[in-house]
Amino acid sequence: MQSNSAVNSSQITVLHVIARLNVGGTARYLTQLAKHLPEHNVKIVIASGYVQGEEVEDPSASQFKIVCIPSLGRAINPIADYKAYKELKRVVADLKPDLIHTHTFKAGLIGRIRDFGVPVIHTFHGHLFTDPEFKGAKGTVIRLIENYLAPHAHSLVTVGVGVAEDLIKKGIGVRSQYRSIAPGVLPLDVTERSKAFKNLNLTDDGKLIVGWIARMTGVKNPNRALEIAEKLPSTRFVMAGGGDLLDSIATTAGENVSVVGWQDARDIFGICHLVLSTSENEGMPVALIEAQLAGLPVVATDVGAVSEVIQTGVTGRVVPADNAALIQAVTEIINSSDKGKAMGKAGAIRARKLFSIEQMVAAHVDLYRSIELSRSNVK
Repeated sequence: MQSNSAVNSSQITVLHVIARLNVGGTARYLTQLAKHLPEHNVKIVIASGYVQGEEVEDPSASQFKIVCIPSLGRAINPIADYKAYKELKRVVADLKPDLIHTHTFKAGLIGRIRDFGVPVIHTFHGHLFTDPEFKGAKGTVIRLIENYLAPHAHSLVTVGVGVAEDLIKKGIGVRSQYRSIAPGVLPLDVTERSKAFKNLNLTDDGKLIVGWIARMTGVKNPNRALEIAEKLPSTRFVMAGGGDLLDSIATTAGENVSVVGWQDARDIFGICHLVLSTSENEGMPVALIEAQLAGLPVVATDVGAVSEVIQTGVTGRVVPADNAALIQAVTEIINSSDKGKAMGKAGAIRARKLFSIEQMVAAHVDLYRSIELSRSNVK
């Protein structure tokens, strides 16, 4: 049996598996771990499938050598999924990791469907149960799959307490399996206002600007943002992001809405007075943390762990997924410059305290070491 000190000082190899590293918080969560965990004697290898369709690979992924699993993708496809399992099995055999850590539903399925001989950790960066794409029969199937897979994981990590509570209520896993680890987020170097307008190919007309930045897909509900913009014609909206709804949103957007596609968040935050989120489902959205670090108040729907990101009434407003409530919250803030500035300042202070890289990395090191220690004690 190894001593505790020996276990805590020995190198651990962790294989992280994710379906794709598309632009967004999940990719940056993972790449920040890959950057900083080696400082704690934890070797990280990332295995991923390809970004597909209208999505774009997150720029942070270019910093690392990624082990490609060609058959691994977001869509459920039994033939491709079986191939992905076989490809992952070969990666595990070659690497011989101490732990496997999966992220997102598909990678969690491939990584937990069979025993690879080492403990598996799975992180829920949200869940699919309020995603419009997975309503009805699809949602039931997803829940049954997660019910089956949960016991095959040593630990289940969520990016917010609220996400864990939602999953436990669905009967997915037991409370003792869960750990909540908030993402670590670096403040962005926000672009100076005039330069940001130039970068975005927009003109500054002096109007207050509400920014919306997310994937333009059903779960983010960009159509709701258009409906809110229609009710606030004197306010300008700028919507950034790509996805399957991009073309339809650009086509139906009103005169006070600029749809700019994928853009650098530093430019979007450089022109905004407020950031709006209309999601039907979230984990702990990094874009909203980044907005607060940039000193911007945020209005968002009360889903997932959003209420853990925004302190409602202090750093912004968290309201039900209802147009009237969202309009009231946006109006309240944009009509009071002092209130918006105070919320932005409070949000930046709070976000720096709660969402540091250091706390995220330390929590993962503690989790990995505790699993290795328990294995050592059994041996």
